[in-house]
Amino acid sequence: MTHIRGLGYLRVRTQDVTRWRELTVEALGFAEGTGPDPDGLYLRMDERRARLVVLPGDSDRAEAIGWEVRDQFALAEVARAVEAAGLPVRELTWQEAGELAVERAIAFEDPAGMRVEVFFGPVLDHSPVLTGLGQRFVTDAQGMGHVVLPTTRMAETVTFYTEVLGFLPRGAVKLSHQAPDTPPRRVRFMGVNQRHHSLALCPAPHGEAPGLVHLMVEVDTLDAVGRALDNVNRHGFPLSSTLGRHTNDKMVSFYVRAPGGWDLEYGTDGLLVDESHYTAEEITADSYWGHDWSGSQPLAAFSPPGTSEEPGTPDGSGTPEKPVQGE
Repeated sequence: MTHIRGLGYLRVRTQDVTRWRELTVEALGFAEGTGPDPDGLYLRMDERRARLVVLPGDSDRAEAIGWEVRDQFALAEVARAVEAAGLPVRELTWQEAGELAVERAIAFEDPAGMRVEVFFGPVLDHSPVLTGLGQRFVTDAQGMGHVVLPTTRMAETVTFYTEVLGFLPRGAVKLSHQAPDTPPRRVRFMGVNQRHHSLALCPAPHGEAPGLVHLMVEVDTLDAVGRALDNVNRHGFPLSSTLGRHTNDKMVSFYVRAPGGWDLEYGTDGLLVDESHYTAEEITADSYWGHDWSGSQPLAAFSPPGTSEEPGTPDGSGTPEKPVQGE
């Protein structure tokens, strides 16, 4: 059993807040909110003050991932579990929690080196959420969406999220181009609610910034996805993949490259998992149709300076970003 209810927020640092605003607000239709940093970009998807927070920095990186629990009792249980696993946990001060617009929160680093913040009591903003495409973001019980994280410590990271935080396995995809006499490497998908996966973990050649492969957000109509795709092309943002439908979570989506070398997946019509009969499966292709990655640039998570190592793909293409991106 997990106390985690869903992905609450993502906070990133960037060298180009202006370009981020063009992508998220002008192209993808996020609603712009307010926050404590006057130079930051606070992006609303619902009544939360911000689901995606973009702050100025001297590099491009994912700074923290926020996971939501029900209340103070669940927060205490998570803190005890993480401490029992040997990881130090810090309770944020009331001032720090206030800046996050939550009642209370704890912070720690996962085995991949990502800062994790677990919180309860988000402060709501009841003003209208004026999205640029007239869309409704699919959040509520499913959380913000999903994140895909790279890790150089795959086994330890998977164990931490499943056995310590209680994430449920939701299938995998095997990477190709692997030696036949070694154990196969897989991308692992994990869920905490009816969304097929709120988290995916994939093997990576390094643990440097940006610490993220992609963030997925879901909207309520295919028309909103189509209009966003038109806007992305109009604003000159590079597409990492064309429109397509995934095999595991059934999402119809496209991927656009964000400033910093990682992607935003923008989709609709995601699968709702029924745990009464679900069993974890291994997919052999990331999409039923579409999701052409042939024009995409290498992801920062798989392009360390002076390294040519590439994870394989299930379809034998050798393009590292396809399987880890495409879910």
